[in-house]
Amino acid sequence: MNWEDETTTAADARLVTPSADTEDSAVEAALRPRTLDEFVGQERVRQQLDLVLRAARQRGATADHVLLSGAPGLGKTTLSMIIASEMNAPIRITSGPAIQHAGDLAAILSSLQEGEVLFLDEIHRMSRPAEEMLYMAMEDFRVDVIVGKGPGATAIPLELPPFTLVGATTRAGLLPPPLRDRFGFTGHMEFYEPVELERVIHRSAQLLDVEIDADGAAEIAGRSRGTPRIANRLLRRVRDYAQVEADGRVDREVAAAALQVYEVDPRGLDRLDRAVLQALLKLFGGGPVGLSTLAVAVGEERETVEEVAEPFLVREGLLARTPRGRVATPAAWTHLGLTPPQQAQGASGQQGLFGT
Repeated sequence: MNWEDETTTAADARLVTPSADTEDSAVEAALRPRTLDEFVGQERVRQQLDLVLRAARQRGATADHVLLSGAPGLGKTTLSMIIASEMNAPIRITSGPAIQHAGDLAAILSSLQEGEVLFLDEIHRMSRPAEEMLYMAMEDFRVDVIVGKGPGATAIPLELPPFTLVGATTRAGLLPPPLRDRFGFTGHMEFYEPVELERVIHRSAQLLDVEIDADGAAEIAGRSRGTPRIANRLLRRVRDYAQVEADGRVDREVAAAALQVYEVDPRGLDRLDRAVLQALLKLFGGGPVGLSTLAVAVGEERETVEEVAEPFLVREGLLARTPRGRVATPAAWTHLGLTPPQQAQGASGQQGLFGT
């Protein structure tokens, strides 16, 4: 098993991971909105995309290629399906890691119907030969199929029907400029505000036939890390608790009790997040400490701490990365109910590093 496999496994085992597991994929299919009007949040992207699609329908043309970027679980796949629905077109779904050779991409492109939507998830992980073939396909609706090898190889042009490519990426910076420039519309997905997640939770609860009040939805939303996928997952776990331990109705008390059982605290931190902070604060006095040392202290791989736990802790202002290592912020001490030593009183740990 390689490092990536181990990191993915550790992430998938967490209730608050934004990555989708098998259960999530099955449930999301039933919970996904079908139109832009039903889609909650991402107001700017939704309005801009609505203009693009309405203009294409009025012209009777295929919609421009669309690039969606942002963290996992924010609705990129859902928007791709909505694009196909709004354009009354079929959709074909694949991913960058599945396209390892130019021939893989040529086979997909050559079988597309006119106006079809091709959703390419994690587009930044596509192989370079396939990426270069995609340039011509997006711009000229044509690919050159190479027949033969060596000096006798011949390029046979293959015309493609007009189609719409919807690319999704969690790391837009890895896309080469020539590929980014070929997208007619680029939308960046932002993390959701709690009030938006409450709307997502109420909608999902109605579809799942879960009775939930406003306070219960707010309690779940506050622990969902700004991510609808996590909100829906927490809702399902709270539903299970309410069904077994309560009367089936979800209010604030039931939601809080359920999420305490699943070790998701009021700020959305889980066991791994708290273990990282506790090690940083109690064993190393708030840092600075090297990533490898911190990973050993919590019994996890270095990649797991760096890629799974750290992004949320940094975004929440609980941990800072410095040239000398990881440093806890005053907010981390407060969250765990601990008193920081005098040298850790600075806003980002810099006083502890260089003095005042």
